[in-house]
Amino acid sequence: MHAVFGRNKSIGALNKAFEGDKLLLLVAQKDPKMEAPERKDIYDVGVVGRVEQLLKVDKVIHALVTGLKRVRIESVVQKEPFYVAKINELPELVESSDELRLIADYLAKELKKAYSLGKIIDPIVLMRLTAGMTPSQMADQVAYIAEAPMLEKQKILATPSTKKKLELVTQLISREIKVLELERKIENKTRGKFEKGMRRSILVEKRKTIEKELEDLGVKKEKSETGELRKKIKAAGMSKEAKKKALHELKRLSKMHSFAPEASYIRTYLDWLVEMPWSKKTPNNVSLSRASRILNEDHYGLKEAKERVLEYLAVMKLKKRQKNNEQVSNILCFIGPPGVGKTSIGKSVARALGRKFVGMSLGGIRDEAEIRGHRRTYVGSLPGRIIQGIKSAGTKNPVFMLDEIDKVGTDFRGDPSAALLEALDPEQNKNFSDHYLEVPFDLSEVFFIVTGNVLGTIPPALRDRLEIIRFSGYTHDEKLKIAQKYLLPKQIRQNGLTKKEVNLSSKGLMEIIRHYTREAGVRELERMVANVCRKVAKRVAGKKKVSDKIGSAEVKRFLGIQRYLDRSRERKNEKGLATGLAWTRAGGDILFIEVALMPGRGKIYLTGRLGSVMKESCQAAVSYIRSHWKVLGVAKDFAQKTDIHIHVPEGAVPKDGPSAGAAIASALLSALVDKKVSSQTCMTGEITLRGKVLEIGGVKEKILAAHRAELKTVILPKSNKKDLKEIPAKVKKDLEFVFVDNLGDVFKTAIV
Repeated sequence: MHAVFGRNKSIGALNKAFEGDKLLLLVAQKDPKMEAPERKDIYDVGVVGRVEQLLKVDKVIHALVTGLKRVRIESVVQKEPFYVAKINELPELVESSDELRLIADYLAKELKKAYSLGKIIDPIVLMRLTAGMTPSQMADQVAYIAEAPMLEKQKILATPSTKKKLELVTQLISREIKVLELERKIENKTRGKFEKGMRRSILVEKRKTIEKELEDLGVKKEKSETGELRKKIKAAGMSKEAKKKALHELKRLSKMHSFAPEASYIRTYLDWLVEMPWSKKTPNNVSLSRASRILNEDHYGLKEAKERVLEYLAVMKLKKRQKNNEQVSNILCFIGPPGVGKTSIGKSVARALGRKFVGMSLGGIRDEAEIRGHRRTYVGSLPGRIIQGIKSAGTKNPVFMLDEIDKVGTDFRGDPSAALLEALDPEQNKNFSDHYLEVPFDLSEVFFIVTGNVLGTIPPALRDRLEIIRFSGYTHDEKLKIAQKYLLPKQIRQNGLTKKEVNLSSKGLMEIIRHYTREAGVRELERMVANVCRKVAKRVAGKKKVSDKIGSAEVKRFLGIQRYLDRSRERKNEKGLATGLAWTRAGGDILFIEVALMPGRGKIYLTGRLGSVMKESCQAAVSYIRSHWKVLGVAKDFAQKTDIHIHVPEGAVPKDGPSAGAAIASALLSALVDKKVSSQTCMTGEITLRGKVLEIGGVKEKILAAHRAELKTVILPKSNKKDLKEIPAKVKKDLEFVFVDNLGDVFKTAIV
């Protein structure tokens, strides 16, 4: 072998040997880094070699040395200028030649296998091994080329038994083969994943595969992505349970191959966990004066709703003063027809509190997973829409508005309204469980507001947790103020106009309100105002002259034929025709009930697409009049000789409810006694066979409908007298109210 000598003592010994018998004792150091080893720092067993050639280069000497025999150092007899030692030769213990030959053959095969797996072997050494040599020589040669620590090679050198040496060397080569096979396996895996020539990608993937194999062997090395996620988890401010879950999933991710399908799901899940606002919230600045100012700025009217919102905020402020963690337990529910300002008042509350606003429509939701989220076992699974809203808000205490809660459906995919119970119930939502997150999230600081058009379709269990605030609708005067203060300036701005270019007068606005809209809210009114503004914009853009003041005539020219006529004003007192009041999802409305008598056999015809309850009211009215024929002055046998046809116009619209009984009875009696019903009188009330007029609901909406129709007198059940407190003073001033207890009082007022 080729050796390099650089120390003074080593060079001195080398020169001395080369001048004499050329024999040199070669011994390994226990610590290779030591510059001046003593006797205790070198091994006892070494090799006597013969120096064949010398070559001096700079301050070092290159020598070609041939090993001759193993020896053991007995003692050191000289230290300066170089070591001289007394040695004894270690004889070779040669066992059975057949067994040794078998082991040697096996070792040769293993060496060839290692070479085929990519082990680098000097071709000359390989030729010697294949040319044939004794088992002892083979053990020495293979030990020389094997990859092993110095300590293991020294152990082989000190072993006198040839058999034992062969066994130790075989173990070294077998271990090296396993390492080579592992490298080949890693290389094959990498090559199978990437195209040929993508060197950079191959190296990256190879590194990941190596790290995976190292982790399986117990060598821990954290990936950069894993470390980044770990930092985010620690900084997210999660609850203990959420943090434990996140770290568990992170551990699973770190053990997965980056291209494993589940790895992307876990990464997405961890992204959701770290991005949720576990501890982030906006300051809860509750100022009643500021809230009152903002509510009045953004909305006209709605006195009851504003008052209740301010009460809610006052309670919130006092609870904050007490510095306890208990939240306000009431959930506000705004019920009313479309376009009356339910959603916009929620935005105003958020602005008054300085909180983020999140809006979510529940209309048409039938899948429970929309609320609770999907299980992570599904492809493309996501959290529920409540958790999504909280994440988009970036705070744990936004104002969260759930619109159209009355339109939540139920089918085979679950009951979303039942899932909403946990989210809205103050006793449960502190630990709201979303199926995707799989850990509780605190919703107790969220200010939930729900809206709907109808209270009856909200499930009872959910309705029980809501505080109902009713939005009844607007009078003509209120609509006029809203149009002047909010709608018209908004549409002027959106259509690129100026106030000077659009001077829509009060008469023009009132023309739109009375003859082009019929609604409780103001959505259609805003569309009509926008229509007028677009007509004006077209004229301005075409440089045509625009009227200085847009009145009723200009509005008619812009909007065309009037959509709604004041039917009650045009109609005169007639026999068999009464005006009732109805409640609809869009607010109150007037209802005409017609009765026609024909010779016949007492049949009753009901038309106008009436519901079962309204049909029963017709039957009750007929039965009452038949049973009181003498008092009412009706022919005794009219039921046997007369067919009765009761019709409610606008048959395309379904109609149902018990409150039309008084109007049906009035129209029927008017036709039977040949007397007219006042066209300026409307009525509502449920009737019994005894003639009692019972209390009904939706009084405010019905009275507002009567006021919009410009009627004069309203007949109400006496039990509903208390509901007049909710009616605006202007409406009460324009209408005359008659409270009745039985049908006799109704007939006295209604029939002329």
